[in-house]
Amino acid sequence: MAKRKLVVIGNGMAGVRCVEEILNIDREAFEITIFGKEPHPNYNRILLSKVLQGDTTIEDITINDWQWYKDNHIQLFTNETVTNVDTERKSVVTESGKSVIYDELIFATGSLPFMLPLPGANKKGVTAFRDIRDCETMVETSKKYEKAVVIGGGLLGLEAARGLLNLGMRVDVVHIFDSIMERQLDRTAAKMLQAELEKQGMRFLLEKQSEEIIGRSRIVGLKFKDGTKTDADLLVMAVGVRPNVQLAKDGKIETNRAIVVNDFMQTNVPNVYAVGECAEHRGIVYGLVAPLYEQGKVLAKTLCGTENEGYHGSVLATQLKVSGVDVFSAGEFMDSDEVKSLKWIDGIRNTYKKIVIRDNKIVGAVLFGDISEGTKLLGMIKQQTDISVYEKEMNGAGARGQEAGDSLIAAMSDKELVCSCNGVTKGTIMQAIREQGLQTVDEVKKCTKASSSCGSCKTMVSSILDYVHLHGFEQTIEKETVCACTTYSHDELMLEIQNRRFADTAEIRSALDWQTEAGCDVCRPALHYYLGVHGSAVLHADESVPMGRQADGTYAVMPKMHGGITTAEQLRQIADIVEKFEIPLVKLLEGPQLGLFGIAAADVKDVMTDLNLPNSGPVYGKTVGTVGTCSGIQYAVDAMQDSIALGVALEKKLERLQVPHEIKIGVSASPHNHAGSLTKDIGIVGAPGGWEIYVGGSGERHVKPGQLLYTAETDEMLQTLVAAFLQYYRETGYYAERVPQWIERLGLMQIREALFDPYLLQILGSRMEKTLSDSPEQANQQPTAAVIR
Repeated sequence: MAKRKLVVIGNGMAGVRCVEEILNIDREAFEITIFGKEPHPNYNRILLSKVLQGDTTIEDITINDWQWYKDNHIQLFTNETVTNVDTERKSVVTESGKSVIYDELIFATGSLPFMLPLPGANKKGVTAFRDIRDCETMVETSKKYEKAVVIGGGLLGLEAARGLLNLGMRVDVVHIFDSIMERQLDRTAAKMLQAELEKQGMRFLLEKQSEEIIGRSRIVGLKFKDGTKTDADLLVMAVGVRPNVQLAKDGKIETNRAIVVNDFMQTNVPNVYAVGECAEHRGIVYGLVAPLYEQGKVLAKTLCGTENEGYHGSVLATQLKVSGVDVFSAGEFMDSDEVKSLKWIDGIRNTYKKIVIRDNKIVGAVLFGDISEGTKLLGMIKQQTDISVYEKEMNGAGARGQEAGDSLIAAMSDKELVCSCNGVTKGTIMQAIREQGLQTVDEVKKCTKASSSCGSCKTMVSSILDYVHLHGFEQTIEKETVCACTTYSHDELMLEIQNRRFADTAEIRSALDWQTEAGCDVCRPALHYYLGVHGSAVLHADESVPMGRQADGTYAVMPKMHGGITTAEQLRQIADIVEKFEIPLVKLLEGPQLGLFGIAAADVKDVMTDLNLPNSGPVYGKTVGTVGTCSGIQYAVDAMQDSIALGVALEKKLERLQVPHEIKIGVSASPHNHAGSLTKDIGIVGAPGGWEIYVGGSGERHVKPGQLLYTAETDEMLQTLVAAFLQYYRETGYYAERVPQWIERLGLMQIREALFDPYLLQILGSRMEKTLSDSPEQANQQPTAAVIR
């Protein structure tokens, strides 16, 4: 039987998601043609702000690449705008003259950015923030100009403002109302968010109505109706969108605010449908991704003849990260005479929680700073749960850390949605993890689509993954032991060492029934490390293991240069040593540092003595490596903070620290990331409001950007958080486990909980100070040098 011809106008998230659902139901039902007016394949428009901010690339946000269309036999026309739809002849015609016949037609034309009709709106330097081209415009402008103005204090405007700050521009956010994000947040949460963003460098001009864009051919400023002005080299309008429905109107398809559809996404014209931001269902036009995906799923079933209940609307929920700050909003969030609300404000952690109640039923919620309860509250709002149920759960939730996370996961129903965007439940995720042995969040994402859209549920997915690994694999997955010499896992071994006063590693092997008396190359350094961190024995440097040994049997030494800084005196000293010992290779390394390679075994100690370096290496672990810095505030044109001073201070503070795996730290004076901070274990980036701390980056085989941990206002606060982060890594990391692997295993949410709990932060800081102040015999003997391994 011949395939029906399906034409989709629009290559965005809603239309292509509907096509994906069709392919899942019946791959042979349709011959599919898609028209897209942009030159790119289907990409995640939600993540455009991350492209602008420099956190990711266009390739990274691509949902379906060119090969996907080819593999699924889909005819994709990019850079093609459909200009005419003939619903009687069932044909569409494009601007370039292409004509295609259809049996079924889907409008997925999305929205157009709303541009205020201000005098001067056509001047150079005025742009919207809607697609990749707009991102490119802003990036190019930032290279030549300094001052940006964003009109619109909603989510899109704030994301644009954050991106422009990262590009080194000064940014004013103009908003007509007296508080930002008024469609998602109540006044309390909005003011808390505004305060955080002001710390990052944004300036807010609230209750301002724009009147005129100033300038000749190019913008130089913006005038307001109250007579005031502000300078501007770039103006970004982010004041909202309007459904793109003119094509449908011209085709005699019923429209109101958008294309009117019924519960099965059908228009008033047979065989014509609409989905996404261009569709109006029961008087509502949805702009969030979750409702659009729900619509796509219903439409796919309708087109494939699969029985379904239709689409009945969605509870609006926003769970996202605005410029590094977590916020959540769902259902009703504003106070009124018809509702009551419960509120919790934590001034220390800077968190806020509000639950809105009508007739004792939960109908809305707002979370700021800590959104771990977002998924649970969204489910309760959808089910109109009685407030007594939530209060009962709260009263029983006294656990901290992992125990609290486990309790939350255990209390969730298998039918409870985790990923609202893609309709993925807890049960679906747990089943996939168990049946397919999934080990990472990325594997869960590929298998179930959970966290693949807006990404706000990634922490919950990670918690479920950890929970299943901890409780659900006892019968199906073999325990991972430290090595073949023992049946103990890393966690079990650490616990034994904490609870028993072992004198040395030999006693550990004897007491724990090691299968090999002397251990192996894997477990010997691991035992030494765990005894140093978790035990009470006095450790000494183990000089029986050669340090810095290279493949040819020679050795390599790296002189210490704090923050990558050296002097003429040190360079002369190094040059003399290179000549004296006939060292064959002197090479610049990452950091940057100098590496002296090819040193004969007999000369190693003399070389280190001449360099004023100790002859003993780390006592029980790896070291914090070099702290790379950029050219600093004195020389870097775009510098916002003193990266060199901070880098030197950090390296001197942490150079005696022993950790599970060598740590790389980078400090950049500005968001332009000249020190490669975003691909370091710990990356520190100067921003207008202080320092942004990124963790878990990697620049090795698989390049991975770090995740934002926190924004510190002062150097002192930053050093406190970095020290606590490293102490937590020391205490919970497995030996030889890199920072990105450790973060993936624990989950960034758990690490944040530890660092942002004032009590735990104080404990971690005290332990770190004790570690750094211990005598060399007891702790770390690495004050001024590192040997390359």
